[in-house]
Amino acid sequence: MSASPPEILLGLLLIFALPGYAITKATFPEWRLKGPEALLRAVELGTLSLVLSVGVTILVGFVLGNLPGGLFQAGWTDPLLEAILAAVTGIGLVVAVLRGGFASQPPAAPVPEPSPGEEDPFAVVRKLEATNREIRRLQHQLRTLRTGDPERSPLEAQLADAERRSQELRASRGAEYAR
Repeated sequence: MSASPPEILLGLLLIFALPGYAITKATFPEWRLKGPEALLRAVELGTLSLVLSVGVTILVGFVLGNLPGGLFQAGWTDPLLEAILAAVTGIGLVVAVLRGGFASQPPAAPVPEPSPGEEDPFAVVRKLEATNREIRRLQHQLRTLRTGDPERSPLEAQLADAERRSQELRASRGAEYAR
């Protein structure tokens, strides 16, 4: 049995493009192919459409191939496979429309929650390094002083303060990552 060119085109679109496009538009309704990020969005949309379509086709084919009774013949023009892929595409497009994926004004993109240390990941590291250098400098000065030297007491206080600040920096950074 030979398939006509429109059937072949529809089959290829259902396997390689349409389900993934519908799922991508449903997942990311704020993506538009306009403005300064148009090329980036086009590449993302095309790539995700291809990958998701092939993935959905493989998943549906695997499920159909493992059904008891041998209803599925593993042909890419099998009407059951095409019907399921068309249903996935239809459901994805309905969800995309409901989420505003095709509206003239795109919905607002979700604001990502900042990751710990995202604003300046090395600020705490630089503070810790500066504090550790200060600690080493104070320890060296204390080693070079005699036991009864009057300068020893203020240096010991500075050392204790630097060690406390170092511990606080380490604890705050640890608490930030524990969230």
